[in-house]
Amino acid sequence: MRRHLSPLRRAAVTAAVAAVAVLAAGCGDSGTRSLAPSPAQAALAAQAAAAQAAVKAQRRAAAAHPGLAGMPPLVNQKDVYAADRPNALSPVVRGFPSLVYVPNTESNTVSVIDPKTYKVVRTIPVGLQPQHVVPSWDLRTLWVNNDVGNSLTPIDPSDGHVGEAVSVHDPYNLYFTPDGKYAIVMASLDRQLVFRDAHTMAIRKIVPVSCYGVNHADFSPDGRYFIVSCEFSGELLKVDTAAMRIIGQQRLPMDGAMPQDVKISPDGSTWYIADMVANGVWTMNGDTFSKPVLLPTGKGAHGLYVSRDSKYLYITNRGEGSVSLLDFATGRLSAKWHIDGGGSPDMGGVSADGKVLWLTGRYDAEVYALDTATGRTLAKIPVGAGPHGLAVYPQPGRYSLGHTGIFR
Repeated sequence: MRRHLSPLRRAAVTAAVAAVAVLAAGCGDSGTRSLAPSPAQAALAAQAAAAQAAVKAQRRAAAAHPGLAGMPPLVNQKDVYAADRPNALSPVVRGFPSLVYVPNTESNTVSVIDPKTYKVVRTIPVGLQPQHVVPSWDLRTLWVNNDVGNSLTPIDPSDGHVGEAVSVHDPYNLYFTPDGKYAIVMASLDRQLVFRDAHTMAIRKIVPVSCYGVNHADFSPDGRYFIVSCEFSGELLKVDTAAMRIIGQQRLPMDGAMPQDVKISPDGSTWYIADMVANGVWTMNGDTFSKPVLLPTGKGAHGLYVSRDSKYLYITNRGEGSVSLLDFATGRLSAKWHIDGGGSPDMGGVSADGKVLWLTGRYDAEVYALDTATGRTLAKIPVGAGPHGLAVYPQPGRYSLGHTGIFR
């Protein structure tokens, strides 16, 4: 079987062969053998040595951070969101119409908003209690999580076609492993993490949990583990992605804690967990699964979203109608935006160009569009009752990890 060489290995071999050829040419029998290498020989030898050193460095880096097998490598090891820059759309989604999909939990519909006009252009009937609209790993499907309806409704974002619902029990939320192999259903009431085939949704493994209300999650930069919030028991789980097993569990250090959305910092060093009872975000080291420390942000902290330049974390404070901005570089809050006339900002996403933050008003049957440069409220759009995990689509990124759009 022919062995394929990496680019660095090919460069090393090519340089070494060239160096040998030049040295051999200088060692013919027509004259006196030179003991000192020529400048050309020395340059080629140095090139070969540098290429060999690069190969060794690459191997050391791979050994230190092997990552989840099959996961596309990060664009930038120091920024997991580097692929999410403004308008950096994958060729897969480049021709898709730009729309905002809003699941209305109490109306059993999805409102579709045209972001240019701030108007609802379509209403799609779906199953009972749709909670989130989730982009698939391959970016080709939007899955509506019909929690009480025990089904997923597929929407083709290229043309808006609504497919036949797929039977899936208790799909409160939905994620995808970074290798694109499995979908992970957050079966909140069933107290399970259900690993399913990412395309057919056939069950591959059921992982029972002892906490209550598995809810939101995010993955480590290398994809080897993810951390899950348990909303109703105030706990966190750490899960081995490949082994599909729980490797850590802890209770948040506050009575009555109610963790919600989960996000990691661009460099992967800090994890943030929103808590609507603690009124802030918990910060922790995911690798060591350290004891979380609370950073107050505002009443009812709920959703977490990253700016297109990877500088800020947008934190929705549902209980006070505001959005806090956390500066990743300093780890401190830098601003707070208040929605005009108040509101209940919940879940959402950032526009492809990074200029608008879209959020549902969970208790006000409306959607908010906020200017990310100033925090100004651009629009409040009436939708169905109980709007929850809306998806702005398409968004930049090479693949989706699920929820309302975690892209890498």
